[in-house]
Formats: sequence, structure tokens, C-alpha cells
Amino acid sequence: MTNREAWRAEFSRTVLFCLFGLLIGWMAGSWAWALLAAVLPLLLLHVAQLHRLVRWLAMGKLSELPQAKGLWGQVFEGIYDLKRRNRKRKRRLTAIVSEFQASTAALPDAAVVLNKDDEIVWFNDAAERLLSIGHRDIGQRVGFLLRSPEFNRYLAGGDYDGPVEIPSHVNQDVTLSIRVVPYGNRQRLMIGRDISHLRRLEQTRRDFVANASHELRTPLTVLKGYLDMMASEREGPLAVWNAPLGEMQQQSERMERIISDLLKLARLESTPDETPEEPVDIDELFAELEDEAEEISRQRHRLVFSIEDHRQLLGRRSELYSAFSNLVFNALQYTPDGGEVAVRWWVDDQGCHLSVSDTGIGVAPKDLPRLTERFYRVDVARSRATGGTGLGLAIVKHAVEHHNGHLHIDSVVGQGSTFSCHFPVSRLVREAA
Repeated sequence: MTNREAWRAEFSRTVLFCLFGLLIGWMAGSWAWALLAAVLPLLLLHVAQLHRLVRWLAMGKLSELPQAKGLWGQVFEGIYDLKRRNRKRKRRLTAIVSEFQASTAALPDAAVVLNKDDEIVWFNDAAERLLSIGHRDIGQRVGFLLRSPEFNRYLAGGDYDGPVEIPSHVNQDVTLSIRVVPYGNRQRLMIGRDISHLRRLEQTRRDFVANASHELRTPLTVLKGYLDMMASEREGPLAVWNAPLGEMQQQSERMERIISDLLKLARLESTPDETPEEPVDIDELFAELEDEAEEISRQRHRLVFSIEDHRQLLGRRSELYSAFSNLVFNALQYTPDGGEVAVRWWVDDQGCHLSVSDTGIGVAPKDLPRLTERFYRVDVARSRATGGTGLGLAIVKHAVEHHNGHLHIDSVVGQGSTFSCHFPVSRLVREAA
């Protein structure tokens, strides 16, 4: 029966009962009896159908659809279709959830679902192995289980663009990389990965570079000694070797600078964060930088040093000087004669800042992301001609990050570059020297 036919049948039934009530009222001589005779049968019919509907819904059996005609038949069939569609949707969602759980259970990485209160809702097998999370921990706050201040700050901060690395509370020799991905209604998926092997590889690489650089210093010193001795005989029988000897001396000096920078970078990478720090006198540091810059420039550039705040910076002086001097000397090397190099130090609400600006050759946008990589050179021939090692900006990046800061580079080809070091306000010593 269609919807229109059901309404037509219901209307016909209502009209029939009304006519029957009018007949009873005419015979009884009372319109009250007419109203009662017309309404009471309809009311009893609807109450009976409601009773059947409630009983059917309580039973929850789709196979036992109550038989009814008219509008009530349409109601029963509509509810039946809704329940059938809901069951299909529920089965489909259950299958999706089962596939998701099966796929995440097979992941080697730990996966933990957190609710808006950071409580554990679900986890996979890897989370039980890496994070020691069990079924008893469902509903517990994840911060109480991991017991890591770094992770708790990361979770509370809400900035999930990158991961946080923490030692495992199960095994201190294991390093975990934790990343949180928000989704849904304030829920989050926490992914944990064992990166111990990567850290061991990095440590092996650092040890190799440091050891190899250290061992190369002795034979290089011997070679330089002999070259210097041979160069002193330029007017004697070795006069025909003047050009080769000069080239060998230049290359040995370049190799010595590379080894020195490699050792410096290895020390920066291996320096623990708890290394003692002290207030660094910015005025004194800038005075030393300016003296060395004038000696290198030899009046070929216009040097501008500006200090707008004389308070001290908390840190390691050797690392800060290494970072600042690399920026200044790079600016001098890549700025043509007659150009300007401006060094500025200032403090604002965001923290402490150093900028080194030049009017040099500039850097193309495609090269900017790789400038701080080891041995990366924009112009290899020019870098070698000026004696560059390709390690200066890598040293700058590590030194600045050691002081909770970051390096920012702006450059326009043919117009110049600006290298800026930004440090947090917490690094600023409140009183001037």
C-alpha cells in the first residue's frame, strides 16, 4: 500500500466512524453519545497499535514485523526499514573498526587512542610492548604512565607539528619518538616509535668524524712542517717547485680548517644540555667580533655594529662566539668590495636577536633550505677560492639550537642576505654587565 492509499483508507475509516457516531446520537437524542461513539473506537484502535509497536521495539526482532493496515502499516514498515538500514550501517562500521584495529595491531609502532582528557581509550599490541600499556590502563591518563616531563609539556602545549623524543620508562637504553595526531571530536592518536638504532647510528657517525679528524691532525702537522721547511728554500735548488709547494701549502691549510671545523661540530653535537652556562658579556663579544672583522675586511667593506641592549646573554661563550663569527666572516667573504655588512643586536618581547646583513651576492630560494647542511655550498668554486669549508652554517645552527634558539635566513639574489639568530627571553640576564 502506498502512502497516498494509506491516508485515503485512514480518512475513509474516520468518516465512517463519524457517520456511525451521528447515527447513534440521532437515535439516542444526545450529541455526547455521538461524540463518544465516534472517538472511542478510533482511540482504542490507536492504543492497541501503539501497544504492538512498543512491544515490537522492545523485542528488537526484525523478522517478526507486526501486520497492520493503513497508516499504522506504513509506520511499522518505515521503522522496519530504518532498523534494517541501521543494522547494515552498524555492521559496516564494525567491519571498518575491526579492519582498523587489525591493521594498527600489525604496525611495529605503538598506537594509542586518547580522549579529550588524555585518557587511554584503545591501544595496539606494539603499545603494550614499547610503552608497557595493558588493559588495566584503559581510562588512565597517559601522562601518568609515561612519566616524562618533556612528553607532558608536549601533550599540554597543543603544538603537534613535530614529534618529541623521550627515553623509554621501560628500558632507559631505548629512545622513543612520540607524535600526536588530533582527529574527530577532540580525540588524538598517539604514535610511538623506537628510534634507538637511529640514535646509535648518529652517535657512531659523530664518533667516527671526531676520531678521524683528531687522528688526521698529527700527520697533517708533520706534512705542514715539511712543506714550510721546503718553502723556506724557495731561492735554492727547490726554486722550480715554488708553485706546487705554494699550492700544497694552501691545500694543507684548507684541510686544517676543515678538520678544525669538524672537531668543533663534533663537540657541539656531543655537548650535553646540562653543560654549565654563564652570563656572556655581549659588549665584549661584539668588540672582539668587530676587531676581527676589520682585520679580515682591511677596509674593503663598510662595517656597522649596533648594540641596542647591553644586558648579558646566558649561555656558553665559545659556542656563541663561534656562531656569531661564522655569520660575520661568511658575510665578508660573499660581499664584494665596497659593500656593507651590518651586525645588530636587540631585545624585544619575543626575546634576544642577532642579525647579520650584507649586500653580497645573495642566495637563490631553492638553496635556502639546505644552507645549514654539512659541506653544502651554493657556489663550490667561490667557496673553495675563499677557503670555505662548508661547515660554518652547520656549526651556527647547532650552537644556536644549544641555546634554545633558531636560525632564520632571508636572501635575495644580487641584493644580499640577512642571517638572524633568535633566542628566548629566558636567556636574557636581567641586569647589564
